[in-house]
Amino acid sequence: MKCPFCGTSDARVIDTREVNDGIRRRRECQECKQRFTTYERIATVKLLVVKRDESRERFDRDKLLSSMQVACSKRPVAADALVEAAREIEAELYAMGGNEVKSLAIGELVMKHLRLVDGVAYVRFASVYRRFADVEMMAEEIEALQELERRRLELENQMELPLETN
Repeated sequence: MKCPFCGTSDARVIDTREVNDGIRRRRECQECKQRFTTYERIATVKLLVVKRDESRERFDRDKLLSSMQVACSKRPVAADALVEAAREIEAELYAMGGNEVKSLAIGELVMKHLRLVDGVAYVRFASVYRRFADVEMMAEEIEALQELERRRLELENQMELPLETN
């Protein structure tokens, strides 16, 4: 590791800590005694997104996050919730194991996460993603969302039965 101050490659590690997506190391140059921080993270396979027209582009988490932020604009959604959702979506995409992923799969994951974060943001994103042709299609999507919410509330409100042990 070269020192950013004097260029010497004689630096020792003072402290190592795990951070969200890698390792943070605090280093000290043995030559000039300056301290600096480096971050290491696992090199991942570059994921390609296969778009609807079969063209391909590199996956970009910032682009994903940006589209989610647009859907959540003027909604009471914490920025941290969107960053975490984008991180989870990216992890799910890499967990699929391929080098390519269809944009449709990404859209479905985004909708799954937005449905949990904010219903209005979900409908906004779905209206663009699913290319609603008319109001009826949007109404059907809203009804489906409301039905999912009703089921979720029913499950939350169900009492747990005590297990009998004999």
